[in-house]
Amino acid sequence: MPRAVVCRALGPPEDLRIEEFASLPLQTGQVRVAVRAAGINFPDILMAAGEYQLKPELPFTPGMEAAGDVSEIAGDVQGVKVGDRVIIKLRHGGYADEVVVTPSQLTPLPSTFDYAEGATFLAAHGTAYHALVDRARIRPGEVLLVHGAGGGVGLAAVELGKLLGATVIAAASSEAKLAVALARGADHGVRYGAEPFRDAVKRLTDGRGVDVVFDPVGGEVFEQSLRCINWGARLLVIGFTGGIGVAKTNLVLIKGASVLGVRAGEAARRDPALGKARIEALLAWAEAGMIRPNVSHRLPMAEVASAMRLLMDRKAIGRVALMM
Repeated sequence: MPRAVVCRALGPPEDLRIEEFASLPLQTGQVRVAVRAAGINFPDILMAAGEYQLKPELPFTPGMEAAGDVSEIAGDVQGVKVGDRVIIKLRHGGYADEVVVTPSQLTPLPSTFDYAEGATFLAAHGTAYHALVDRARIRPGEVLLVHGAGGGVGLAAVELGKLLGATVIAAASSEAKLAVALARGADHGVRYGAEPFRDAVKRLTDGRGVDVVFDPVGGEVFEQSLRCINWGARLLVIGFTGGIGVAKTNLVLIKGASVLGVRAGEAARRDPALGKARIEALLAWAEAGMIRPNVSHRLPMAEVASAMRLLMDRKAIGRVALMM
């Protein structure tokens, strides 16, 4: 029987359990996919703890992205065939040996990717694309500061920022993380703690400041970012792994800056054409070998708690995948 990670009570990753479940017959318009890998994302951790905006009814299986092989299709399904290698987009449910979805939730797996890379691609790179292209409208020659550049979404922003013609300053907590960010295209690396990052940014930009700030960290990082921006800068609020940031509105006013919230999934649900264009661009770059997730850890499903802790303890560089 197939297995899944099940959340029966809200709490830490160690409360999650592996359980068997019965495969259900397909209904009209459905596709069954044998999952080979699932990506670990911070929303999965928050959802299992009851701290995310989406609160599924208990019990539920976490996992918002996965990759695998189509194993069965309903008779009326077109455009998908058994054996297709696919990326699966979900709100939850991906930490399982198999999932039942609709064709609209499937994206072809780039031929250049393995399953772990496919399972860790669209959430991070999709967020980075939506932030930089749709929200900030970043332009060639602008300076981009990426916080948390050793994380999955941060590294995606480094890759895409460079691809879009920006000068990229990567900020991260260790030399190892900065080394990966520099290898992925960052022009400069700033290690938190070595010196105040706002001073480093001013030094690297000859006092001009940055045009775009990509911030999945929040907290004190958000306020300090306001102190090293150029006129007309755009600050992208991606997440709050370091706590909720508090804006000094006088700093926003003085620099004529904009603070932009980034919700890539919700934006695509409200405007499917926006999501379609995003995926088409990302797939084209992936097929061309121009972008690729950095999967630093691949763990079996039974080690889901350890996999989540790698993100929570900031030990991952890029992405973590569960292997089925």
